[in-house]
Amino acid sequence: MKSCGRVDIKFLLGIGISLFFLVLLFRKVDLGQLLTTLRSLDYRYLAAAVIITLISCCSRAIRWHYLILPQKRAKPRNLLSATIICYMANNLLPARLGEFARAIVFANKEALAVSTVFASLVIDRLFDGFSVLVILVITFFIVQLPPGMEGIQQGLVTGGYVMLALYLLVIAFLIVLKRSTARTIHVVGLVLKPFPKVVADKTVPLLVSFISGIQLPSRAGDLFAIFLSCVFIWFTAAWPIDLILQAFGIHLPFSASLFVLVFLVFAVMVPASPGYVGTYHAACVYGLMAFAIPKEQALSVALVVHAVAFFPVIFLGFYFLWREKISFSALKTIAAPRSSQ
Repeated sequence: MKSCGRVDIKFLLGIGISLFFLVLLFRKVDLGQLLTTLRSLDYRYLAAAVIITLISCCSRAIRWHYLILPQKRAKPRNLLSATIICYMANNLLPARLGEFARAIVFANKEALAVSTVFASLVIDRLFDGFSVLVILVITFFIVQLPPGMEGIQQGLVTGGYVMLALYLLVIAFLIVLKRSTARTIHVVGLVLKPFPKVVADKTVPLLVSFISGIQLPSRAGDLFAIFLSCVFIWFTAAWPIDLILQAFGIHLPFSASLFVLVFLVFAVMVPASPGYVGTYHAACVYGLMAFAIPKEQALSVALVVHAVAFFPVIFLGFYFLWREKISFSALKTIAAPRSSQ
């Protein structure tokens, strides 16, 4: 019951944060102007944005194929269905439960240990993190903000340094854990001594199982394929933003879409309601306002960017749930116990 209470508190906190940002966004907005801007949308660009968004999401299964390859040559169908179900669940469930569902559904399909699959997903997310850091650095050099917006750019620089430090710490820990597992586990045990014994009893075996599952392909061709897939994934993540801007008659360099994408990545890290409602929109709006885009127009773009990024993936996710004969309630049951451990 205590764990349920904690989940409820986190859920209510997320709802509160989302409401706060929604009030902030819609306060002093000319709703008439907002509706007029939405009606001006060119749906040809919208259709292209939806297709590219789905391609981007599906391409993550290709990268995952290479990350799981040291363990098993998995079936493309299982990789794709687990990936799409994951992102659908992340959009609808709190606390990114889709990641747990992805690991469990895929492990059951491919007869692999859940810890092994989850280890590959941690590497998957680390590649995403470094990709975002690269985008951040590129954006610093090529984006041109209007005068008076230097503070925003400096804030991004600070955020980039914080993210870089965190990722370097995680990578360093994983390297040490992989190379000197017994010694590192001993140190972790000492660090956990002040905590209840049950914490160490759960954490230490989990770390041992987890690190044994972390492997990268040894062939140079496979590593290069991972690199190319990262480039493709993030290029096709930024391209729909550029297309939606054009759909509203906003013509900015592609670097502006990369700039907004970085804001959106930061936004999904903030606790919020399922679907990142409010935080996602705020990130898009304030990212665009840095380029002197009026608030009503920026909010119109944010509403459409969010819809394109979320609803097609949700519909496709439910298709894969139906194909795999898994109900949505069963999916929540699959993921929830793991997330509370």
